[in-house]
Amino acid sequence: MRIKQATLLLLTLVLAIFLAACSNGDKENQHESMKGMNHSGSGEVPKGLKEAENPTFKVGSKAIINAEHMVGMKEAEATIVGAFDTTVYTISYNPTTGGERVTNHKWIIHEEIKDASEKSYKPGDEVIVEADHMEGMKGATAVIDSAEQTTVYMVDYTPTTGGEKVTNHKWVTESELSAK
Repeated sequence: MRIKQATLLLLTLVLAIFLAACSNGDKENQHESMKGMNHSGSGEVPKGLKEAENPTFKVGSKAIINAEHMVGMKEAEATIVGAFDTTVYTISYNPTTGGERVTNHKWIIHEEIKDASEKSYKPGDEVIVEADHMEGMKGATAVIDSAEQTTVYMVDYTPTTGGEKVTNHKWVTESELSAK
């Protein structure tokens, strides 16, 4: 009887180790949960968003993505499909669909805030989100975590992990791109 218990315990331990090795570990926590994330977009831009007059990365050019908002994004080759000058924000919010609070979401832009003021918001300000990048984002009350005036880019890329091409991804900041 003791041998059966020891064998069962050993098999359970081996299975637990195997499953832990196959899991994504803390990757899920290092990146925002991709569940409900709209990887590709329509290419439509918010009303009032101004095209950048002299962007570092011109529309049609290639760049390397240095950010990993999503798995497979870092070091992917991007094609620039839009360049816009605006204020970009990281935000924290509770999804309108329920679930865990999303913290430091990168990025929404000034034009994706409901009834946006003329001036940029500051960390700590509360806003209503019009962006629909993730399930439960549109209509959520969010707190601004950071704000930066910069050029943002809409990009197409194929994830380095494989899979379908992502088109019209919103948004990558200028500092998150490098020359190819």
